[in-house]
Amino acid sequence: MADAANADRRESTRARRPGRVRMSGADRREQLIEVSRALFAARGFDGTSVEEIAARAEVSKPVVYEHFGGKEGLYAVVVDREVRTLLDGIRASLTSGHQRELLEQATLALLDYIEAHRDGFRILARDSSLGNAGGSFATILSDVASRVEGILAAEFSRRGLQPKTAPMYAQMLVGMVAVTGQWWLDAQSPRKAEVAAHLVNLAWNGLSHLQPDPSLVTLSTP
Repeated sequence: MADAANADRRESTRARRPGRVRMSGADRREQLIEVSRALFAARGFDGTSVEEIAARAEVSKPVVYEHFGGKEGLYAVVVDREVRTLLDGIRASLTSGHQRELLEQATLALLDYIEAHRDGFRILARDSSLGNAGGSFATILSDVASRVEGILAAEFSRRGLQPKTAPMYAQMLVGMVAVTGQWWLDAQSPRKAEVAAHLVNLAWNGLSHLQPDPSLVTLSTP
């Protein structure tokens, strides 16, 4: 009886200690995802250890292994969540409209994601090479490009150009936006709408027909 009482008192004392928070399994999982997301963004996959994740979350290493099986499993969950967030945003942005408006919507959706999910974008862009067909970010860009391809094919046909070249141009366009987004994330200037306007200006008008002061038609519509 005395041992049981002592154990109860010790448990009660631990529960009252500052910084010690009791969490459900689901809450602990979310905490580990958020902690590791920040570490992966700052140091990359190879630069982040399970020990560091556990220490930052104030848990033991076995807790991380219990939830995710290891660093690889945790990283896969983080990347999958970022992929779904980005693709959901792009799909939701592509509403009906003129081809240029759809192009603007896709460009803004990618920049919106970069702005709102800086850590997530750093993870995708850092650890998933743009040139690696098996990389997560490359897979995302390919998915986006396949949607942009239809926009370009229709416009190419209207202008008497070869629609069969649309897939290649779609890859060029999406890659251009992604790489510019990486630069913009660090430069933090100019404003997002201005970056998008210049990207669409180059993509839509080409170097020989650049507008001196481009703007987004979707933002000028009342």
